Amino acid sequence: SEGLFLADTYNYHRGTRDLDILVMANAVLLDLLEELWEERAPDLPYKTAYEALILSSIIEKETALPRERSKISGVFVRRLNLGMRLQADPTVIYGLGSAFDGNLRRSHLNDKENPYNTYRNNGLPPTPIALSGLESIIAAFNPDQSKAIYFVADGLGGHVFNATLDEHNAAVKKYLLKSSAVEN
Repeated sequence: SEGLFLADTYNYHRGTRDLDILVMANAVLLDLLEELWEERAPDLPYKTAYEALILSSIIEKETALPRERSKISGVFVRRLNLGMRLQADPTVIYGLGSAFDGNLRRSHLNDKENPYNTYRNNGLPPTPIALSGLESIIAAFNPDQSKAIYFVADGLGGHVFNATLDEHNAAVKKYLLKSSAVEN
């Protein structure tokens, strides 16, 4: 199943079966999840370490920047604790599977039948949406402590984080202006 292996580099000897490598990657992940579960931050919205793994897969898809992982985690943890929807594009895209053509449409965001649509469904999606690396898994167990519950791409490969909808809307507007200036 998706996400049940730790994305990492593994050493093995010639002749090792691929199944043995997968068993090892799964065992490493399970040991890590058990360790992090015991040391997790307080007040996390997870009932199990598997739920933290699901969130880590969303973090993995949302940012490639190590410095942002705990911030993204914090946003999603706060949203879950507040009863807000995650509204994460990568979950919707994952649920579309091969039907996704590179353009995320409003109809995709409104589709209640997609169990991975975090715009229409509350809580976490049913399974991880990707393999998670160590940094994303650690971030899921240790979210930042800011007040941010919104983020938007800044057009430079990172994100702008905000605590209020007004601040978020201003950041979205600023990014859209930057984006249209670059395209023209």
